[in-house]
Amino acid sequence: METIINPQKNKQKNKRKLIIEGSIILGLTLILALVMPLILEPFRLKLLGRFLALGITALGIDLIWGYTGLLSLGHGIFFALGGYAIAMHIKLQIPDGQIPEFFTLYGVTKLPFFWQPFASFPFTFLAIFIIPAITAGILGYLVFRNRIKGVYFSILTQAALLVFFNFFNGQQKLINGTNGLKTDTDTIFNLVAGSNQAQIIFYELTILGIIVSYLLCRWLTSGRFGRLLIAIRDDEMRLRFSGYDPTPFKVLVFAISGAIAGLAGSLYTVQSGLITPETMKVAFSIEMVIWVAVGGRATLIGAIIGALAVNFGSSLFSEKFPEIWLFFQGALFLIVVTVLPDGLVGWVKNSGLNLIKNLLGIKPPVVTFPELVENPEILQEKEELINDK
Repeated sequence: METIINPQKNKQKNKRKLIIEGSIILGLTLILALVMPLILEPFRLKLLGRFLALGITALGIDLIWGYTGLLSLGHGIFFALGGYAIAMHIKLQIPDGQIPEFFTLYGVTKLPFFWQPFASFPFTFLAIFIIPAITAGILGYLVFRNRIKGVYFSILTQAALLVFFNFFNGQQKLINGTNGLKTDTDTIFNLVAGSNQAQIIFYELTILGIIVSYLLCRWLTSGRFGRLLIAIRDDEMRLRFSGYDPTPFKVLVFAISGAIAGLAGSLYTVQSGLITPETMKVAFSIEMVIWVAVGGRATLIGAIIGALAVNFGSSLFSEKFPEIWLFFQGALFLIVVTVLPDGLVGWVKNSGLNLIKNLLGIKPPVVTFPELVENPEILQEKEELINDK
């Protein structure tokens, strides 16, 4: 029998859900921020921080793919732009009048003009978000105004990725080309970027970044704006007939996703100590999509879980089985596609919990009309019947 819930009950249920969700987030944050630095060795902690940074990227992918239906295969562009922004700032933390050492290898004696603003941390902080967001917004506007979507949109984002990769790869005199920018031996805030003390700070900032990014995506996917994104995903033509122009909304959400990827790229760079055009390779951008697919589309938390699970699995298998670990990774993807099409979180929501309850022998609650059960007259009549017996 279908449950009938009045609006007040529905509000209370949503409030309890938010309290539970907030408690879980707070608990996980405390574990990550306070417990993990105490129990993990520096190498493992740095690895966890890098994977959490990749989880931020997965959130941006889930925002545009899971909720808006825009499958981007070019998010490596925005990830790399954020990474290069913070790397350029770190490379400029040298005495006045000097330039980064790699410039002298190519005969460059004067700092290029576009490098100069990155000596300022406030400018760099804004650039980490704004440059990827503007790039994504321009690319999105050029595509969406022509009503390009589906597989054609994916192909265009991949083509843009190849353009950026080849451009950055060939700029030896400006950004060190294929060698990229190395940051672990340079200083930032009077700390060597690769030192354990600096890495703990970067790790804590990554936790803050993933929480802020999650809350932002959670807010965007709730309410009317979230329903609009889902409408774009499910039936864009019907949305147009309803009087909405989806183009500005798609451009906006794509720009926000690009900004999130830029933040992830900057946090990943300071913890890996290097940013190169390799992050703009097609394979890396496809991996980002796979993380979301493994965790579960349109779940947000699933995107983070997928990024952590896939990357930790890859790290573990590559250590234990260095020659065949790619086969394990391929098998994982095949299992998800064939057996768990909704991802890990989707499986838990749809059938996993019921399966676990059945295995534990927990019977589902009897569904009835709450109004009848809580009616004082019916409760009194029930007590009288029990007393008569």
